[in-house]
Amino acid sequence: MNVQVILREDVTHVGHMGDLVSVKPGFARNFLLPRGLAVAASEKQQNRVAHEKRILEGRIAKLRAAAEGQKKLLDAVEITIEKAAGENEKLFGSVTSMEIEALLKNKGFELTKKQLHVAETIKSVGTFDVQVKLHKDVTATVKLHVKARA
Repeated sequence: MNVQVILREDVTHVGHMGDLVSVKPGFARNFLLPRGLAVAASEKQQNRVAHEKRILEGRIAKLRAAAEGQKKLLDAVEITIEKAAGENEKLFGSVTSMEIEALLKNKGFELTKKQLHVAETIKSVGTFDVQVKLHKDVTATVKLHVKARA
């Protein structure tokens, strides 16, 4: 027998904020309710969560607009890093997300390495695209030029 709860936050594989979901009693009692991720379903709680959801949607819209503005700035950015390289333009080591984060901080962008996504490990000289996740729906692309150190 399942119980009905209203989610206060997005929960992976369960639902999104404000959803009325049916879950096992133990999952609700031991995980969702103690962590504040859900509340027991009642009409009063549904009204309160709906109000919170409207407020949150306004905040999300502002954050998305700010992310769109930052995306325009980041799409125009090109960064260059020089690394020691051997024959065939292979690097000794690789370019890390921490190095990319530091280069972007020098350009004035406050990002975390968790926001950076490089498709493959950078172990050679060349030009690469680095994806920067600014928002759930907004991703910018930064050009990274890797050059061999003389």
